[in-house]
Amino acid sequence: MPEPLIVASQLVKRFGDFTAVGPIDVEVQPGEVFGFLGPNGAGKSSTMRMIACVSPITSGSLRLFGLDPATHGPQIRARIGVVPQLDTLDTELSVQENLWLYGRFFDLPRAEAKRRATELLEFAQLTDRADSVVDNLSGGMKRRLSIARSLINRPELLLLDEPTTGLDPQARHVLWDRLYRLKQEGVTQVLTTHYMDEAEQLCDRLVVMDQGLIVAEGSPRSLIDQYATREVLELRFPAGTNEAAAPQVEGIGERQELLPDRILVYAHDGEAALAATHARGLEPESALVRRSSLEDVFLLLTGRTLVD
Repeated sequence: MPEPLIVASQLVKRFGDFTAVGPIDVEVQPGEVFGFLGPNGAGKSSTMRMIACVSPITSGSLRLFGLDPATHGPQIRARIGVVPQLDTLDTELSVQENLWLYGRFFDLPRAEAKRRATELLEFAQLTDRADSVVDNLSGGMKRRLSIARSLINRPELLLLDEPTTGLDPQARHVLWDRLYRLKQEGVTQVLTTHYMDEAEQLCDRLVVMDQGLIVAEGSPRSLIDQYATREVLELRFPAGTNEAAAPQVEGIGERQELLPDRILVYAHDGEAALAATHARGLEPESALVRRSSLEDVFLLLTGRTLVD
């Protein structure tokens, strides 16, 4: 086995008396896509900032490429790429000028920066918009440009904070394809996301964080198998009546989850659970049987949805 690219041991981040992260232990292997999931305030962003070497750790140990960020920050930052949650592109420059300028930040010769920019524009499917002013691009194009810009230094590690937030489904799938191509090229990726399907599609492994701690770790499939049933029955009753209907559903399936707009019944056989619901004289406005997902794991572990 190769040495882990990222190793965090008993990692802690405090702001005054408030502990934002930790203690947590994390290892990321070269070439894998690793995800951080958690509600707002869970400590994801603070962890990512420590990994990006822009926020010092409070205690514990953190190593990237075997190096200590406290003493080798510049060397580490030269080997990573960062895609922030909010685009920080220069909107008054053209697409290719953004790449040229960013390349100069890494001391690339002008000719080399332009050569890499040409390659990255093709990778990001933006060649035909090379001379367009960034301010005129769509949201999906800006995200693809942000990813292209983060690759100008040919990083070994790519950090992505909510890479597809706010994009329409088609733009999200285009972006997923670009990230999958990077994985095939051996680029290690660490990401945070609010989309469960995104985590299932992209991540080899992930951790679920809550209140600064890791509450679960594994592959998406292993987490679903461990914490959820095979199927879920979603019951929707008339607005304002779900809470009253919940006690009448008790005992159906293995467990229930009451949400503001629906009741989730976790069962190995969703159709049998629906038949049992009807046998009790309950008539929901709608009923849906589906396979369990990471969203169900998240609800069980944190007691709330990612967007709470």
